[in-house]
Amino acid sequence: MATRSDSAASPVKGGAAPGRPPGGSSPDKEAKRRAKQSRRWQRDARWSPYTFVAPFFLLFAAFGLFPLIYTGWASLHQVELTAPTDMDWVGLRNYTRIFDDDFFWNAAQNTVTIGLISTVPQLMMAMGIAHILNYKLRASTFYRVAMLAPYATSIAAATLVFVLLYGRDYGMINWALDLVGIDPIGWQDDKWPGQFAVSSIVIWRWTGYNALIYLAAMQAIPQDLYESAALDGASRWKQFLHVTLPSLRPTILFTVVVSTIGASQLFGEPLLFDPNKGASGGAEHQFQTLGLYLYEQGWVNQHLGRASAIAWTMFAILIVIGIINHVISRRLRASS
Repeated sequence: MATRSDSAASPVKGGAAPGRPPGGSSPDKEAKRRAKQSRRWQRDARWSPYTFVAPFFLLFAAFGLFPLIYTGWASLHQVELTAPTDMDWVGLRNYTRIFDDDFFWNAAQNTVTIGLISTVPQLMMAMGIAHILNYKLRASTFYRVAMLAPYATSIAAATLVFVLLYGRDYGMINWALDLVGIDPIGWQDDKWPGQFAVSSIVIWRWTGYNALIYLAAMQAIPQDLYESAALDGASRWKQFLHVTLPSLRPTILFTVVVSTIGASQLFGEPLLFDPNKGASGGAEHQFQTLGLYLYEQGWVNQHLGRASAIAWTMFAILIVIGIINHVISRRLRASS
């Protein structure tokens, strides 16, 4: 007969050994399994963010970085659009040729003048609209949405409507001018009327967008500043000059830089304003911008090397604008 001590000392058949976890695994194996899971979790936490952003970098490399490098290389060669693989090294000759080209300087001058005519009134009107919308108005949400309607409109559709408005013989604007005794104006034929007409399209499209940016910045200004100014006897106009404008200096600088960059890249509006002339920007290139000049050289004249040099010149101009923005921003932060 087996004693009680013998039966207690022998393990139960099919049971787990004392001191071992269920399933028959030893403590060492369990520790190794947990360490493996920990390493897997660490690798996942480290590399998952890169996996999520990888599609952006792949698309940027394919459609941003590669064209940038290729145009930089093509700008140093004589290459035609009909044979983009046949390149003859010319060094900086494409750059020297465009700087000696009167059409390039004409396009640069038109870009500057159209940029000034469109940017200055646009930002001033946007500031005024934002100041009005900053007050409590009925249906304020409707007005804010309406401000974005021109921005959401297609460039082609908006430009074609303005072409009809500025028509010489049947345009509504010349019809209104005729009512007050002013002779019809050739908006597509003369330099300054053409540039003013193109600028009006830009003003119509971007004023509401900038107004909402100013409005958001105005609503972030503490109301205590306005209350203190009102207690000191400041009128609404003085509050705007001495409270609103100083608080909006970073936002104003941002909109000026963005509008300047947009003006330097202006393309769709002058291209479609005179469909008969296309990339020429009018019969006498009177509103041809740098973007149109690049398009004319690359896709009309098929000089891909010269077009690449123009693109890199415009890129250098944008870098200069960015540096100026950085310097002014630092000075504004230091003075505030």
